[in-house]
Amino acid sequence: MTGEPLIEVRKASYVYHPGQPDAVEALRGIDLEVRRGEFLAVVGANGSGKSTLARLLNGLILPTRGEVRVAGHSTADPEARWEIRRLVGLVFQNPDNQLVAPTVEEDVAFGPENLGLPREEIRRRVRAALEAVGLWERRADPPHRLSGGQKQRVALAGMLAMEPACLVLDEATAMLDPAGRAEVLDTVGRLHRENGISVVLITHFLEEAAKARRVAVMDRGRIVATGAPRELFGRPAWLERLGLVPPPMGQLAARLRRRGWCLPPGIITVDDFLAALGLSPAAAQERL
Repeated sequence: MTGEPLIEVRKASYVYHPGQPDAVEALRGIDLEVRRGEFLAVVGANGSGKSTLARLLNGLILPTRGEVRVAGHSTADPEARWEIRRLVGLVFQNPDNQLVAPTVEEDVAFGPENLGLPREEIRRRVRAALEAVGLWERRADPPHRLSGGQKQRVALAGMLAMEPACLVLDEATAMLDPAGRAEVLDTVGRLHRENGISVVLITHFLEEAAKARRVAVMDRGRIVATGAPRELFGRPAWLERLGLVPPPMGQLAARLRRRGWCLPPGIITVDDFLAALGLSPAAAQERL
């Protein structure tokens, strides 16, 4: 269950290089809420404004117009900035750009140390965070010895050690192989389910976004639709007009409908497809 709004974006716009000949309006009047305990995905083609929105959510940048509030605090309030960035942890695309210490354990401790916490509290948080992402046994390793997926899980642990209310993942799986992507998404999903952490998953992979409860679709700096993944991703022609690649099962279902198959709308996963054929995943496995 989701609760009251944690992040509120109101009429927010953002212009790069304002007043200059090369000024670009990356966001145009965005309205968005992220509620406590929610799993929200934000999707859009390259250049749609997703990453700019991610940086607004924890005050890394401030809107040119409009307002962003986190737990009631305006991101424009310099006295609230530390608390906002503690509450909303931002994980970027390239894990190598986020790791700053010679060992995994020291890297995860970096944030709590900057909060000035007592040493025992730092140790407790580091262990809890690394256990949560399944890397406690690798705590003494140099980050460069880890796989891409493991490095991104260390970056997640660094955010968890700050005890955030929300994790924002800005294309955090884009540079990973399929195994690394699965590692990170499984970890994030478990943290959401077990700890009640809000998640904002920013991605152009719609099969990833299908794991969210709600999706916001961006196009040219605006949010053009919000809704459940099944409602939005079952419209392959519309998605393609926005420069998005529909989930593979959605594409297959659309092709079969054109050939006369009677399939229900909203097919976006393998399980959806099997259900439309009257098969359970177990029954399908038996037939293979």
